[in-house]
Amino acid sequence: MSAFLYRLSVACWLGGTSLFTFVLTPAIFKSFNRDLAGRIVGVLFPGYFKWGFVCGVIALVTIFMSSTVRCRTIAVVIIAVMLAITAVQTWVIEPRAAALKKVIPSFETTPKEDPLRVQFRKLHGISVVGNLVVIGGNIALIALL
Repeated sequence: MSAFLYRLSVACWLGGTSLFTFVLTPAIFKSFNRDLAGRIVGVLFPGYFKWGFVCGVIALVTIFMSSTVRCRTIAVVIIAVMLAITAVQTWVIEPRAAALKKVIPSFETTPKEDPLRVQFRKLHGISVVGNLVVIGGNIALIALL
């Protein structure tokens, strides 16, 4: 049962992250103007990051109970790094980005050089890199199965 829960949590983490990153977010930004799309994605982000964190915690707990995972130490390190990234995204980056979005009147009319937009862009860039690392980490975990 623990091996099943481990695999399921890794699959759900990879699937959720990939779906949100490569399908939903681009579709939302393609379908709506930038400000509305940003608000929609902003509503989804807290749940999205918490979903990843819960999947990561389940993976970390169940990997210790599963005897079928190869290279367990490497997998534990990968999960720990991914959890740290997801925790920072969940409780540091996302709240800061959400606060900035509240004071930026419009991403369509506010100049890109505006200091608030520059701060937001930096946070967004860090979050994007974190997302890609989490996706890559999940692919590595699947390869280790």
